[in-house]
Amino acid sequence: MKTSSILLLTAVAVLAAAAPIVAQEGRPLRTLPHGAYQCALPGDADGLAFEPVETESFLIIPGSAYRDAQGQRGLYLLRGNELIFTSGPKKGQRFERVGDNTVQRVEVDGALGRLRCTRLAGTG
Repeated sequence: MKTSSILLLTAVAVLAAAAPIVAQEGRPLRTLPHGAYQCALPGDADGLAFEPVETESFLIIPGSAYRDAQGQRGLYLLRGNELIFTSGPKKGQRFERVGDNTVQRVEVDGALGRLRCTRLAGTG
């Protein structure tokens, strides 16, 4: 193979690798930062600032995968800021990414719910 052909193929490969993968709706596919996500409901002024919901917490692991609080594994898809659990125990649950380390549940009607999940510090 000619040197010019090799250089051209290398350049195309580099450009393809640098470009984000785009879902059908035109939103880039991404992954969440790995680590443990603690889920909680907002508290009130008379008590705790938030109330942990341990059964909703999860661990993001490599391969667009997660483990729930019981250790069962599943997969997720992050399109833009829309998080969808596509398999496993949380299948069908939807969240909106509202910060670098925080997602908020999206209810069936499309409104943001009260449940928020935040990646704990020092978890990778």
